[in-house]
Amino acid sequence: MQLVLASSSPRRQELLALLGLSFQIISPNTWEHPTAGLSPIEQVTRFALEKARAVADQQPDALVLGSDTVVELDGQLLGKPADLSDARAMLARLAGRSHLVHTAVALCHRDRGTEFVEIDTAYVKMKLDQADLYDRYLASRESLGKAGAYAIQGVGGDLVDRVEGDYTTVVGLPLKLVDRFLRLVGYPVSVPVDDLYQRKPYANWNRFAV
Repeated sequence: MQLVLASSSPRRQELLALLGLSFQIISPNTWEHPTAGLSPIEQVTRFALEKARAVADQQPDALVLGSDTVVELDGQLLGKPADLSDARAMLARLAGRSHLVHTAVALCHRDRGTEFVEIDTAYVKMKLDQADLYDRYLASRESLGKAGAYAIQGVGGDLVDRVEGDYTTVVGLPLKLVDRFLRLVGYPVSVPVDDLYQRKPYANWNRFAV
């Protein structure tokens, strides 16, 4: 049975590879536009399912993994910034405060009629706004294309004070949840997930280990 990752995200590809899996990558043809009236949790669930379903429709005999990540602050969804000005405004709202990072994982197999979806949530506390640090970060342009306008695994880790929860959830693919889903359907996982969480073999993971 072929495993397919329905994602164009290099971060999700890197994280999934840590489990020692062989998988195909197919970018889903979906439009990530928030729907009015949906909570951040409902929205991230919908996005993950849409990605997995879109690729499962093309590959009905494959096991398809889809995922999406959103940032929630004061009950509101913070998506990806439109530009650097928007990124600055997002980071200013987050500075010195805690927010939620929700990552939904969906697993689909069309021929078997299999479909699972679940969310993992982590709490992230940001450092206070330090003008020079934030200016340098925005100049790096790493904010663009990132939910909440920062990448914890990159230079954006310097903006983060602490993480409560699964670090890989904040990066974009909670590996313990993925491991559990794959084992539910009998798909072999080569690398023990507990070993990964002890070694933390990914950028900045050790900095924010609970």
